[in-house]
Amino acid sequence: MIPIFNEIRFNNLRGDLFGGVTAAIIALPMALAFGVASGAGPAAGLYGAVLVGLFAALFGGTPTLISEPTGPMTVVMTAVIANLIAANPEQGMAMAFTVVMMAGVFQILFGALKLGHYVTMMPYTVISGFMTGIGVILIILQLGPFLGHATPSGGVVGTLESLPQLIGDIQPAETALAVLTFALIVFFPKRLARFLPPQLVALLVGTLISLWLLSDFEVRRIGEIPTGLPDLQLPVFSAAQWQLMVVDAAVLAVLGSIDALLTSVIAENLTRKEHSSNKELFGQGMGNLASGLFGGIPGAGATMGTVVNIQTGGRSALSGLTRALLLLVVVLWAGPLTAHIPLAVLAGIALKVGVDIIDWAFLKRAHRVSLKAAWIMYGVIALTVFVDLVTAVAIGVFIANVLTIERMVKLQSQSVKAIKHPEGHEDLNRDEQVLLERAKGKILVFALGGPLIFGVAKAISRKHAVLADHQVLIVDFTDVPVLGVSSSLALEKIVFDDLERGCPVFIVGAEGDVKKRLDILGLLQALPAEHILDTRQAALEVASALLEDMADKESGQQGSQPGPALGV
Repeated sequence: MIPIFNEIRFNNLRGDLFGGVTAAIIALPMALAFGVASGAGPAAGLYGAVLVGLFAALFGGTPTLISEPTGPMTVVMTAVIANLIAANPEQGMAMAFTVVMMAGVFQILFGALKLGHYVTMMPYTVISGFMTGIGVILIILQLGPFLGHATPSGGVVGTLESLPQLIGDIQPAETALAVLTFALIVFFPKRLARFLPPQLVALLVGTLISLWLLSDFEVRRIGEIPTGLPDLQLPVFSAAQWQLMVVDAAVLAVLGSIDALLTSVIAENLTRKEHSSNKELFGQGMGNLASGLFGGIPGAGATMGTVVNIQTGGRSALSGLTRALLLLVVVLWAGPLTAHIPLAVLAGIALKVGVDIIDWAFLKRAHRVSLKAAWIMYGVIALTVFVDLVTAVAIGVFIANVLTIERMVKLQSQSVKAIKHPEGHEDLNRDEQVLLERAKGKILVFALGGPLIFGVAKAISRKHAVLADHQVLIVDFTDVPVLGVSSSLALEKIVFDDLERGCPVFIVGAEGDVKKRLDILGLLQALPAEHILDTRQAALEVASALLEDMADKESGQQGSQPGPALGV
């Protein structure tokens, strides 16, 4: 029986507490930045960091995973908020939080249906493409705040169209703060980063500079975050927007699941401790459900927080709980301390996250690895940035799978061998070669190999049609582990066509699922029991003897016919 709660142990108290404290310090500036970037506000970012982290740590399946608002989830949430507020200004924000709750329910459902194993079974080209596309979107959406302005309406396209105006009306003080923040994070010494998170240093330095050196300039700031527990957000449904909300929730759920489970794999590799994918989906779903219920933005497993947690000693879910409780203290009592944080500083932090999300390593060598894979990746990037994530992933996965199936079909078609003569077939043993030689092309051996997926059906039918001139058919399944429906139907037609024209058929080496499929189709019942054999050689011996009997019968019939009448 799977335990309800995550693994919480107290035998590594110091490591778990230190890991949780470090993860909380990293999470604070990121949560504020993502909350502002999403359009829901800094408080929503903090609520998301607390609630997603708390419930995922309690109910998840990866002890060391740190869950919080992430760049990819923030990008999608930004689009959700913008679309719903545009459609319904009064209830749009409440509907957006309802979408977060629905996403959590979807994730719980994914876990209940045990889909955890399949969520990440996506081609790397597609994953790389949409993650890079999300990074590009996050960068573009931060250009407005980076230049000292609010993010223009219209998403990516609106921001790009407004870019000349934004540059022309640049606010030097805010842009300088954003550049300084970005530079501090990029050039922060790696040795110090293990003990002091660069995001927190950039947040503190940027804020202090804005207060001391830029006090004469007008700098936009977060403002005071309300302290205390968040208000309950009851689900809000609009019949007109219902379909859009369901689609948005599904996108958030799938993206959050992929994000979390990929990070779980990283945690598993670092700790050598196996995680439970389906249980993790349940925990992530509970976290997002709670976050949406209290006005927080969605989250997922965060790679940076997870790696830092493990590196600083975290080994059980106690570290995640410690992190969530520390952030809760900030939410309850430290709201006034955030009032002076400049929005430009948060833009610099978010911009760096966008740069980090981009898969630079694969971008540099994708064209060398595979030109087709590179084009798929570039297409997914373009669709992600300029259309939407669902379309990008759906088209990318479809094209990648079609190309993969085409490659597999070519390989599998080569393993479909129609043998009438022994020449050129080294896989036949000496006795089999002799028996085929004696048959003089009257026996057709259909030697099949590998999993017979649907694309192989055409190759099977084509080879049989070309070599239709035979008197005995042997279908060899010895090397076939899987028999697909399409291929089995093609073989069924071949077998019954030969039986109808009086051609004996033998089936060889059918076992397990293959034998079960042939039995369901009625092929085994259509043949005499002595025509279902274990080895190809045995089938060739019986077929050869059968041909000899047929030849003897034909010669006997010809010998018994009366000769021509003699004239008198």
